[in-house]
Amino acid sequence: MGRSIAIEWKNGKPTGRIKVVNGRLKEVLIKKGKGEVVDDEFSFAFHGSCRLEITVDESGCSLGSETTLITVHTAINPFSFFLRDVSKEYPIIIPEYGIVVTEADDERSYEQIAEEIRSRGLQTKLQRIESEPEESYASAAANTRELHCPTWLGLSRDIRIFEFSFRIGQEVWDWIQPRFHGYPVPLPEADNNPVRYNFFIGRGIGCAERMSRHLEEGVLPILHGVLVDDDVIYNSTVFVTLESTKLTTKSLRGTHFLVADGYGYGHIFTKEQEREFQSLLPEEMSCEEETVLCFRTEAVNSAYVPRYAWFKNVFPSSKKALRWSYDGKDGFGVFESGQVFCISKLNGKPMPQEELAVLLKPGETASFEFFLPHRPISRERAKRLRKRDFTMLHAECREFWKEKLESAAKVKLPEKRIEEMMQAGLLHLDLVAYGLEPFGTVAATIGVYCPIGSESSPIIQFMDSMGWHSLARRSLTYFLDKQHEDGFIQNFDGYMLETGAALWVMGEHYRYTHDDNWVQQIKPKLLKACERLLEWRNRNKREELRGKGYGMIEGKVADPQDPYHQFMLNGYAYLGLSRASEMLSKVDPAQSERLAREAEDWKKDIREALFEAVANSPVVPLSDGTWCPTAPPWAEARGPVSLYAEKGRWFTHLTFLARDSLLGPLHLIFHEVLDPSERIADFLVSYYTELMYMRNVAFSQPYYSCHPQVHLRRGEIKPFLKAYYNGFASLADRETYTFWEHYPGVGSSHKTHEEGWFLMQTRWMLWMEQGQTLKLLPGIPRSWMENGTSIELNRVASYFGEVSLKVESKLEQCRIESKVKCLSDRKPKCLELRLPHPQGRKANKVKGGVYDANTETVRIEPFHGYAEVLLEF
Repeated sequence: MGRSIAIEWKNGKPTGRIKVVNGRLKEVLIKKGKGEVVDDEFSFAFHGSCRLEITVDESGCSLGSETTLITVHTAINPFSFFLRDVSKEYPIIIPEYGIVVTEADDERSYEQIAEEIRSRGLQTKLQRIESEPEESYASAAANTRELHCPTWLGLSRDIRIFEFSFRIGQEVWDWIQPRFHGYPVPLPEADNNPVRYNFFIGRGIGCAERMSRHLEEGVLPILHGVLVDDDVIYNSTVFVTLESTKLTTKSLRGTHFLVADGYGYGHIFTKEQEREFQSLLPEEMSCEEETVLCFRTEAVNSAYVPRYAWFKNVFPSSKKALRWSYDGKDGFGVFESGQVFCISKLNGKPMPQEELAVLLKPGETASFEFFLPHRPISRERAKRLRKRDFTMLHAECREFWKEKLESAAKVKLPEKRIEEMMQAGLLHLDLVAYGLEPFGTVAATIGVYCPIGSESSPIIQFMDSMGWHSLARRSLTYFLDKQHEDGFIQNFDGYMLETGAALWVMGEHYRYTHDDNWVQQIKPKLLKACERLLEWRNRNKREELRGKGYGMIEGKVADPQDPYHQFMLNGYAYLGLSRASEMLSKVDPAQSERLAREAEDWKKDIREALFEAVANSPVVPLSDGTWCPTAPPWAEARGPVSLYAEKGRWFTHLTFLARDSLLGPLHLIFHEVLDPSERIADFLVSYYTELMYMRNVAFSQPYYSCHPQVHLRRGEIKPFLKAYYNGFASLADRETYTFWEHYPGVGSSHKTHEEGWFLMQTRWMLWMEQGQTLKLLPGIPRSWMENGTSIELNRVASYFGEVSLKVESKLEQCRIESKVKCLSDRKPKCLELRLPHPQGRKANKVKGGVYDANTETVRIEPFHGYAEVLLEF
C-alpha cells in the first residue's frame, strides 16, 4: 500500500532529508521550485515557494503505535508528523515555519490554505481564554468539582497528629484518627493495629446534608462545625493542645526530624540513618505527656417548643474486635487494659452513658465535650486531664497560633478567601514541619509523605517569602543532614531529582538572606552534591547519546518507573548547579566560576537534546486549525508518550497525560533552560494548553504542572488566573482550605506540596522578581482594583529584602494611589507596579513613574527605595 502527500514551504530554500519510521520511502519529487533529489535527500536551488511530493510504500495509517511517522530533517525548522494525520480537509499547517502538509492531489498553495483556515474564525484555547472575561473564584467554583478533605490538627514540630472529619459525603460517622504523621497510631489493645475513634451528634443521616465548617478566624488550625438538624443546631469546636503543660511556642518540644522522617510514607534511610532512627525511637515515642484533641459541641434549640438533642459518645474501631467499656461515673472510655482513651462530659459533668437524648427548652443549650489523648493514658492522668477547662485551653490554643502568625509578613487583599488561604496555608505548612525546638533540623513533610527535594521546595520557599527564614534554613538542613556519603540527596521512593531540586531551594534561600556565613558552613556538602551531579553527567557524555540525551542524567522523577534522560530531571540539576554557583560567588569565587561554566554546558546539552526531540516529535492540531510542534518528556522518546508514537503503558495516576503534562519539558521554562519568550516556549505552552488541561488545569495531580508560573513569567494574566482559580477551587476543601493530592480526593489529605505551590503562585501573583526588577501585583485580577478596595503587603520577603506596599483604589475620585518601600541595601534597580483598572481603562495622568498602557504597569527606574505612584483616569 502506498500514499502520496505534498509538503509546501511558503518561502525559503530548504535543504534536508526525509526519514520514515514504520514505512518505506518510495519517491521524493520536486513539484514547485527548482532543485534536486538524491534518494531521501532534497535541496532547493532558489528562495521562494517550494513544494515536495512524497510517496510512502508499506505505510501504516492505522491506529496504534505502528503507524507511519515522517520526519522532515532540515537545517531550519525540522518537523515530524503522522502520515495518518494528513488530509486536505484538515491540512497540517505550521505558520511559524511557513509550512503546510496536505494530500498530493490538493493543488492549493500555502497562502490559499492559510487563508481558508483563517476564514474559519477559530481561536486556539489560549486565544479563547484571552477573549473571555477574567476568571474568578465564583466562576471556577461553579464549574469544577467540590472536594471535602479531613482536617489535620496538631501543634507543629510534633508528629502526633489528629486527622478529624465530620460526617460529610459518604462518611457515616464523625471520626478521629490519631497519626504519627503518615501512619495511623497502632495500639497494643488492638494487637498493634491502628484504632480510629467514632462518635455521632444529631438525629442521624438523612435526606439532606447540613454540615458546614470553618477555621477559627478563617485561618487558625482550630476547626468549627455547624450542624443544622432542623430546630437543633450543633456548634462544634475542635483543637489540639498538650495534656498538662500550658501551650505556648516555648513549651513545644517537637519530634526529632529523623524519627519524623521514619514515619513518612516512602522514606529512604541509609544503613547508618536506620541505626540512628532505631536508637532514637524509644525516647521519642515515650513522651512525658500526650497531645490531646479537645472537642465540644453546643446543641441549641432554636424552636419555640422543647426539642431533643442526641449525642453518641466516642468509641474505638479497628480491624480487630476491641474490648472496651464506658465508665459513666467518671466519663471514661476504657480499654480492657485499663488505659483510658477518652474523657467525656455533658454540661460540665461526666457523661453518664454512651448514648443520650437531652430535652432542651427554647433557647436552651446542652454542651457535649471530650478530651481524646493521642494514645490512651492511665486513670490517674485521665482524672487530672478531666479537670482542665475547655474554654481556657481553647484560648491558649488560639493565642499560640496567632503568635506564630504575628511573626510572619502580613498580606491584606480585597478577596478575603485568598487572604485567609495565605495565612491558613502558612500554618498548614508549619503544622507538619517536624523537628526538635528551638533549633533542631526540621523535616518539611508533604501530606503523609516524608520530605522530597522537589515537593518540599514550594513549602520552604513560602516560609522564606513570609519571613520565616530560620524555619526555612532548618528545613533545608534536613537535606544536608541526610545527604549520602557520595553527595547524593535522595529521601523518597527512588526519586532521582532531589539533589538538583534541593540545591535550587538552597539557592533560593540564599537569594532571600544573602547569608554567606551559612554558605561557608555548608560549603563542603554543597560541593559534594555538585560533584555527584557532574560525575553522573560525565557518565552520560557518550557519542551514542548525541541527540538522545548526551550529557544528560537518567532516572525517574516521580512515581512512574521511567529511567530515561528526562528533561525535568536535568532541568532541576542545571538549576541546582546554577544556584550553587551563585551561592559560592563570595565564599569561593573559583568554584563558583567553575560551576557556572559546568551549568552553562549542561544547559546547552539539554537544549540540543530538546530541539532534536522536537524535530522528531509529531505535530498536533490546535483549536484555530493550525498545528504545533511537540516534545517528549525524555530525550529518547518520539513526542508526547500519550500520543503513542511508540508502544508503552503510559496510563498512570488516573490519566493518560501524567508523564507529559506533569513531568514533561514545560518544566524547562521554569528551570530557566528556556526563555519564556522564545519560540519553543510558545510551542510548549500552546500544545500543553490544547491537549493537557481542562479549564487550564492539569489532570490528576495538577500542581505538578508548572504552567501557571510559566503564564506569569510570560505576562499571560488571563491564562494564569484561569489556572489559578480553577486549580484551587477544585482540589482544596472550600471551607477549611486543606488540599488533596489527587482528584477525585485520593492520595494524601493535608497535601502541603499542592498547597505550597498554590501559595507560591499567590506570592508570584503579588510580588515576583525578574533579574534586577521587582514586579509588584503582576498577576492580580482586575476586580481587586474596584473602587474602595486596597492591597497591603507588609514586610514580605523578596530577593531584594523586605518589601512593603499599599494600594488604594479611589475610583470614585478617578484615581488609584500607591506607596512602596524597599530600603534594603540590595534593593532592586527597577520596580514595576501593575495597577489594572477594573474595566480596562487606561490612565490619562501618571505620577511617580513611566506608564505602559499595554501592560497597565508603572516602571520606576532607578528605584531609590521609596516611591509613590498615582494613576488618574
